[in-house]
Amino acid sequence: MHQILNSWFVQGMVKATSDMWLKGWDERNGGNVSLRLLDEEVQPFAADFYAEPRTLELSQPAPELANCWFLVTGSGKFFRNVQLDPADNLVLLRVSADGQAYTIHWGLSNGGVPTSELASHFQSHSVRKKVSNGADRVIMHCHATNFMALSYVAELNAASFTRLLWEGSTECLVVFPDGVGIVPWMVPGTDGIGTKTAEQMASHTLVMWPFHGIFGTGPTLDETFGLIDTAEKSSEVVVKVLSMGGMRQSITTEELIALGERFGVKPWAAALEAKHSHVA
Repeated sequence: MHQILNSWFVQGMVKATSDMWLKGWDERNGGNVSLRLLDEEVQPFAADFYAEPRTLELSQPAPELANCWFLVTGSGKFFRNVQLDPADNLVLLRVSADGQAYTIHWGLSNGGVPTSELASHFQSHSVRKKVSNGADRVIMHCHATNFMALSYVAELNAASFTRLLWEGSTECLVVFPDGVGIVPWMVPGTDGIGTKTAEQMASHTLVMWPFHGIFGTGPTLDETFGLIDTAEKSSEVVVKVLSMGGMRQSITTEELIALGERFGVKPWAAALEAKHSHVA
């Protein structure tokens, strides 16, 4: 048995993808996850690497990620199957020294390539690596059901949508005080949507892809899953409230400010000042 299958990062990816599947966020081959790894975390498992690794060109160079290792979900792979065969559904790769290509060292045992959203992930990783001083190592994309549903009825304004989620559940302001960024609907799997997402990732840990899903970032798989889970829970509450006729009362601006002070976070000012329409 390959020792890398017992590594914390492969086991962590198995748990994350299984949890996301069980939540109903990743139907078929929907969703993708990437985890940036340090050289000293990967090297103990070098005995499991391919003797003749494959190298592929990146559609968009990622010089900020030169020589970085990543564990990534594969293109066309079903999250429900990761737990059954991690070696076929995951891939361990390393970006080249010039950031122009990547080499597959383990995984995709039956062939294939990393997620079609690899460019989007790498663009966001480049930004988050910089703004978090290297702390953020995960990019997670999924089709969180209620979060998606709200994109059809809520105003697609980042500040007002953030305010709506903050009011949907008390913990939201504490968990994502920097709010939710929003990009326009764009064709997925393109460098263009990756660029727009990365622009939002410069100031937000959550980004909405309207009518499609959510992008989240964080230092660990658990933290990033929890971030998306929190936004999705608030979205579910808001969906139910809207179905009951809308909000009669909610958390006030003064209460949100007090919440931030109590937990030592600085709420996004634009969202504090925003009003939201409960339906478009």
